[in-house]
Amino acid sequence: MNVIDKITASQLNPNVPEFRVGDTVRVDVKIIEGKRERIQAFEGIVTKRHGSGVSETFTVRKISAGVGVERTFPVHSPKLANIVVVRKGKVRRAKLNYLKKLVSQPKIKERGRGNTKVVEATKEVNE
Repeated sequence: MNVIDKITASQLNPNVPEFRVGDTVRVDVKIIEGKRERIQAFEGIVTKRHGSGVSETFTVRKISAGVGVERTFPVHSPKLANIVVVRKGKVRRAKLNYLKKLVSQPKIKERGRGNTKVVEATKEVNE
């Protein structure tokens, strides 16, 4: 492991949950106003993920007062207080650029609902 890899590994955030494009996430961002610090939530659909390592970013899109708002966040930024996956979406694209042209909310199916059947194995004992 060379020096650059060691520095990069120390800057990675280990508390990042697993999320994909199409998931609805709530990102809590630390905002500093003067001497005060507060947390502002930004909830929307992940439209793209880009890069890897320290420079990895993701873009979240939401509709606010009838206007589409997109915001790009670095995944491992210290300004992010928390990332919560609200809903897991099932999409077939790596980048959801078509959402920019939609006027209404997109209909994205939920991932993992139909495939999560729990089958209990029963053991029969013959005596």
